[in-house]
Amino acid sequence: MSTSTTTIDDLFPDELFSPADGHGDHDPEANVAFGFWAYLMSDCLLFATLFATFVVFSGSFAGGPTGRQLFDLGGTLKETMLLLTSSITCGFAILGMQRQARRHVMGWLAVTFLLGLGFVAMEVSEFAHMVAIGAGPDRSAFLSGFFTLVATHGLHVMAGLVWMLVMMGQVSFKGLSEPVCSRLRRFSMFWHFLDIVWIGVFTVVYLKGSL
Repeated sequence: MSTSTTTIDDLFPDELFSPADGHGDHDPEANVAFGFWAYLMSDCLLFATLFATFVVFSGSFAGGPTGRQLFDLGGTLKETMLLLTSSITCGFAILGMQRQARRHVMGWLAVTFLLGLGFVAMEVSEFAHMVAIGAGPDRSAFLSGFFTLVATHGLHVMAGLVWMLVMMGQVSFKGLSEPVCSRLRRFSMFWHFLDIVWIGVFTVVYLKGSL
């Protein structure tokens, strides 16, 4: 009569915890993609909080100027068109990347950069004018919420411009290799995300405030 001993290794073999190819390493690209999506979701929560804060404070003028008195809807519409157009040109850069057309990628990224820079310049000019006439963030809760929300978006656009310059340098020196293309795709998602957020800012802050 023979006896057999069952060990923990028999119950839980290594194959249960390893991929089919037998390697235990995780895909680095999948980890990076997951981390990027996690970042975007955290940014969504950040902007959702800032939008909610602005809406709560939108009627607290403390005797100061209102959005109808401050906002230049025509100028803000120009800012919006700059940013939305930059989203289109960014898409053209991605199409060039898919065709491995380095010159097209560099050209469309340069146009996207100039459009984004124009957007930031107009926003800074608007802030400077408001502060100069005494409508700074310390004037009322309404203006505190306005500056916090809009400036946070503007800082994201500036970060995107820096990222864009880095990507242009990588495309120039490294070409359209798979790692570079992967980074370009993530940048494109980030830039389109900022456009979506700005549509919310334009609608909730400027359009509603002007009406």
